Amino acid sequence: MSEWIKRFALDGKTALVTGATKGIGTEACKVLADAGADIAAVGRDRDGLAEVKKAVEAKGRRCVVISADMATADGPECAGKDALAAFGTIDILVNNAGIALIDPLLNASVADWDQTMAVNLRAPWLLAKALVPGMIKQKRGKIINISSQAGVVGLEAHGAYAASKGGLNMLTKVMCVEWAKHNIQINSVCPTVILTPMGEQVWGKPEKGDPMKAKIPAARFGKPVEVADMILYLASSASDLVNGQDILIDGGYTAV
Repeated sequence: MSEWIKRFALDGKTALVTGATKGIGTEACKVLADAGADIAAVGRDRDGLAEVKKAVEAKGRRCVVISADMATADGPECAGKDALAAFGTIDILVNNAGIALIDPLLNASVADWDQTMAVNLRAPWLLAKALVPGMIKQKRGKIINISSQAGVVGLEAHGAYAASKGGLNMLTKVMCVEWAKHNIQINSVCPTVILTPMGEQVWGKPEKGDPMKAKIPAARFGKPVEVADMILYLASSASDLVNGQDILIDGGYTAV
């Protein structure tokens, strides 16, 4: 095996991926499994979890499916405990589960705000609390928080979403400050619009999507696999010096 392939290989590693039943989460499970990792796939859609399990096992890797709700206070902790019970240790945590409840700030409800913060910001912290002690013990670990371009620049009608993702970016930096000394790397991935089911729901109509594309120098939205490939890089030893970063995958949106 070529040396560069070894640096990106995940043989013998285990990864927990939340929001595993759709879009970026599903692609991340497949890409990480393709690189050699066994997968703990977390989601609420039991049929979707079964499909992910089938896809991962087709690549010759083990897949444990965990049904958990990231909006609840105990869902992340239970998911972490179930994954540790199955694998003994988790080397890679991909905090991908997220929701976008779109409304102008003056129309947004307290319930939507609280749910957004619970899923997009509280759950990644709680999952890390469950899994990082094991990473510290083994003196290595990777945490990849799936944030958003909207966590870096403002976007109309995305108040709760943007605030949650901006908070996630700062949480990533504090995780780095506290855990880098234990050889744990924590980074945020901040994509532009990705054509997942959620992305299609918000941006799929031409009258909504076309003006957004016009602001992107690449003149297109992203594909889930393009984010999954960045997740693979951050999960591998090739990225061991990359820590505490907000990595934009935005086709040049923030360069303008």
